[in-house]
Amino acid sequence: MTETLEIVSFRLKPKAAGDFVAQNGIVTDWLARQPGFLSRHLGKREDGSWIDFVRWQSLEQAQAAAQRIMAEIGDCEAMRAIELASVAMSHAVVALSMP
Repeated sequence: MTETLEIVSFRLKPKAAGDFVAQNGIVTDWLARQPGFLSRHLGKREDGSWIDFVRWQSLEQAQAAAQRIMAEIGDCEAMRAIELASVAMSHAVVALSMP
């Protein structure tokens, strides 16, 4: 298996309510149960956009989770807050990893 980074950038809807980080508990819990999940880092950029880095054991496991997430938890508060048209996802093979 080739360790993979999933990089997702997005914006929240203009009228998204509540604490987005707190709302992400259900997303983090769901990810933690997925085969191949290693870690997640969610960050907010200075321009107000967000970036989500998820580390997987393989690209195949990352892609399998991406195909299921909306069907399984797409209606949770955190997912509803995201402006879907702004979502950009890419994957990269891990070339260097440090603790």
